[in-house]
Amino acid sequence: MALELTADRANAESAGIAGRLPPLLIAAERIAATVVQGVHGRRRVGAGDVFWQHRPYYPGDELRRLDWRQSAKSDKVYLRQMEWSAAQTVYLWCDLSPSMDYASARDLPTKAERAAVLLLALADVLSRAGERVALLGDPEPPISGRTVAERLADRLLHGAQGKGEQSLPPPALLPAHAHAVLIGDFFSPATAFRDTIERFAARDIRGHLLQVLDPAEVAMPFLGRVRFRGLEREGEILMSRVETVRDAYLGKLAQHQDQLRELARHAGWSFSTHTTDAPGAPALLALYQWLAADKRFRQ
Repeated sequence: MALELTADRANAESAGIAGRLPPLLIAAERIAATVVQGVHGRRRVGAGDVFWQHRPYYPGDELRRLDWRQSAKSDKVYLRQMEWSAAQTVYLWCDLSPSMDYASARDLPTKAERAAVLLLALADVLSRAGERVALLGDPEPPISGRTVAERLADRLLHGAQGKGEQSLPPPALLPAHAHAVLIGDFFSPATAFRDTIERFAARDIRGHLLQVLDPAEVAMPFLGRVRFRGLEREGEILMSRVETVRDAYLGKLAQHQDQLRELARHAGWSFSTHTTDAPGAPALLALYQWLAADKRFRQ
């Protein structure tokens, strides 16, 4: 867990993110555009004014929904189904603490950059689908519309999530039946997330954990003498033959991910991983499809 930063260091972290946000916003919009081209709207039956499809009549259906003109064309009786049109609310959070400001190679984005891009891209895609989005822990209410990504980018800088201090989601009180997507490296102990997730689950809030890692954190490819420096004042450690602890490290990482996965499953949430050397679009599409597959989200 991150130690409390000094004001100067927190400001420096925020300034660093601020300097990178314009290109990150462009990257988010490109990823969102790619995903939108490959998915269809989450059309579902419900209260609304837009016609969706016909289906056969079954005993017990409302007679006022019968479509006599369509029924006259065959020997079956058909009902008109309308498209559900009520917007859902999704709360988004990404870890922008110092531990996320890491990239093992110059041609890779930092974990913070990729997390911010995925958050903004998901907000863009959801807003295009007519949903409302907000930042978890931010006082601004959920919003929708064409400028959602730009507005959330500004809030990331100036709101609670842009202070570079929180490696855990804030203890926000969300409305019942909302949805939440949390993005980070989740290197804090799994038990540190339990209270937050269980509190959300108690209010029937569905959520998803997306763990963003650098490929070096996944494979531990280092050899020989390596000095590791903590990004959150954990200090340094010098290892003469780092390859001798690789198997133990990978086992600990797998165990930690299993704990997060089980914690999410127990609360009715889901868990997935993403590495910064992979394209962002598949991760975004998976998030979108997870929301679309949630039966409650379609009701």
